[in-house]
Amino acid sequence: MESKRAVDQHVFSGAFFKMLAFLVASLMVYRCKADYLLGAGSYDITGPAADVNMMGYANPKQNAAGIHLRLRSRAFIVAEAGNDGNRIVYVSLDACMASQAVTTAVLSKLKTRYGDLYTEKNVALSGIHTHSGPGGYLQYLLYSITSLGFVKQSFDAIVDGAVASITQAHNNLKPGSIFVNEGEILDANINRSPSAYLNNPAEERKRYKYDVDKSMLLLKLVDAQRGPVGTVNWFPVHCTSMNNTNTLVSGDNKGAASRFMEDWFDHRSVKREPSANTSRVRSKTSFVAAFAQTNEGDVSPNTLGAFCGDTNLRCDFNHSTCNGSNELCIARGPGYPDHFASTEIIATRQMERAIELFANAKDLLKGPVNYRQSYVDFTNISIAAQSATTCPAAMGFSFAAGTTDGPGAFDFKQGDTDGNPFWKAVRDLLRKPTEKQVACQSPKPVLLDTGEMFFPYDWAPAILPIQILQVGQLFILSVPSEFTTMAGRRLKDAVKATLVEKSNGKYDKEVRIVISGLTNAYSSYVTTLEEYQIQRYEGASTLYGPHTLSAYIQEFKKLAEALVLDTQVAKGPSPPDLISKQISLLPEVIPDTTPAGIKFGDVSRDVARNASFRAGDTVEATFWSGSPRNNLMTEASYTMVEFQSAPGVWTPAYDDDDWSVQFVWKRPSATIKWKVPKDALAGTYRLRLFGASKALMGKIDNFTGISSEFVII
Repeated sequence: MESKRAVDQHVFSGAFFKMLAFLVASLMVYRCKADYLLGAGSYDITGPAADVNMMGYANPKQNAAGIHLRLRSRAFIVAEAGNDGNRIVYVSLDACMASQAVTTAVLSKLKTRYGDLYTEKNVALSGIHTHSGPGGYLQYLLYSITSLGFVKQSFDAIVDGAVASITQAHNNLKPGSIFVNEGEILDANINRSPSAYLNNPAEERKRYKYDVDKSMLLLKLVDAQRGPVGTVNWFPVHCTSMNNTNTLVSGDNKGAASRFMEDWFDHRSVKREPSANTSRVRSKTSFVAAFAQTNEGDVSPNTLGAFCGDTNLRCDFNHSTCNGSNELCIARGPGYPDHFASTEIIATRQMERAIELFANAKDLLKGPVNYRQSYVDFTNISIAAQSATTCPAAMGFSFAAGTTDGPGAFDFKQGDTDGNPFWKAVRDLLRKPTEKQVACQSPKPVLLDTGEMFFPYDWAPAILPIQILQVGQLFILSVPSEFTTMAGRRLKDAVKATLVEKSNGKYDKEVRIVISGLTNAYSSYVTTLEEYQIQRYEGASTLYGPHTLSAYIQEFKKLAEALVLDTQVAKGPSPPDLISKQISLLPEVIPDTTPAGIKFGDVSRDVARNASFRAGDTVEATFWSGSPRNNLMTEASYTMVEFQSAPGVWTPAYDDDDWSVQFVWKRPSATIKWKVPKDALAGTYRLRLFGASKALMGKIDNFTGISSEFVII
């Protein structure tokens, strides 16, 4: 299969060239002066791998039922040299998005540990936007309906993992330098709403070669003594390679790219040796690779485009429908019809480009570490330049249509500027929007007037955090939303113009600006005014009306000006903490049971004893198992492929964090699937399951199970 060859090549072929380039680049780095204090850290945030609805597609049927790749929090700290220097924290979460509730909890724990060293001003938590992670960790009701409300296990896993990764980064702070590089990836993303993009002014569109941004911006963090310790890059593409039928927890294309690059750095591309660690294959890595998210609002990884499932013809261009229905219009990734293959390919293309940029990064970041942050009430911002205002939050009819990456249900369609009388009547049972709200949101027909719905608690955010982090000539714009391609371009242009103007040209040629999407909170989408008129999914999900982007630009210009002039900005109104009001309707884990004479961990469907397998074959075994929610196996693994390194000696070779392994849960059993990689050492192996069962009275007991031995030839 083409996708498998691609993945094999990304790790195994060309290893000598890549390692040589890496060595040369590293030797160049060691001669450089240490400009900053740098630290990196990583920690498991996988959370509950069973029963919990996955965040992103809002598909009530897409509940977690196992793991394909574990989720992680990857943290980076950059500080000025000296005890009193400024510092920033950037965290990339393998989660659908950041959450105001998560951010508030993380900051509270950091304050307890570090005082005022890390606050809302200099900490950024950004989600990569995987649609295959457990939901239930956002505090606003709209975003927790399909997860049946708040899920404490999801929330705690992300909060505790983010804090742990930041703590690691803090403890690892050492003198070092940061290199920056930038380059294009031409075959990893497309625009999923081109009809809206085409409504932007022709003169503006002529400035750009593509209707999505193709550039990856990469930072290389180098310890003055130890060499490279981490990298973070930004490239716009939705993590929707895994479609809405997937039930295995996964970081999707960006989470996979991070794992691939970290394994590449650890020289696993040269030879795969089993680890002596008894609980997991990888010990704590000293190298952290984050593939962060940016302005991906209208950007899809499904590069073949959208087709009708019944006819194989292209979907309607304007409405993404098939014979008037949106449900059969589904985008196809490069590995179609296998969404695992598509994920591999898009991850590989990002990872390979990142390695090239990493190996050839030569431009040093130099200059101050700084930041500005404020909270803004987006429900009624006056935009002076346009004599316009924003509105209380609302979702349009096309929001319910979903996207070509994951279509909605019923008779909704994208590009709807009228609405439907039946659904308007249903809407009015919840809340009928006022005439003022209807006029303010126009031409969006309001389906859910979320900004004016407060029972049983707030349905949508009103107060949002915005932030700029500066490292030398790099400025990171932290936005709590998903900006479309052109919206992101306009915001970056406006901030750059402000920096140039207020600094008397200091930043004219050297400045680099990147958007960090889905950061510190979440408030759906931001389109341009022109895209909003078309009311595709992204426009219908632009909460605060047609002038939302103008409001962001106005407020970010204030932050940029304050940075350049070294002045402070008003903190603004604090967002509410709604944790105490959360409702959770997710049932508790029921007691686990086995038939008489059967123990948890016993094999119910075994590998044929002493069977032989080759690379590309899949080995499977099924075990009697308790629910994964009984023990999240944080920084450990449910699965283990063990290698017999000596007579009677078994060492871990592959686990939950390997692309080749799948952990599949379906009560009362767990199945381990291992697709034998090309680099697997020949020899004797066995599959091992770790888990926990819940007794009738609630007691939790850990167990393990082992398959028969088999041979890889």
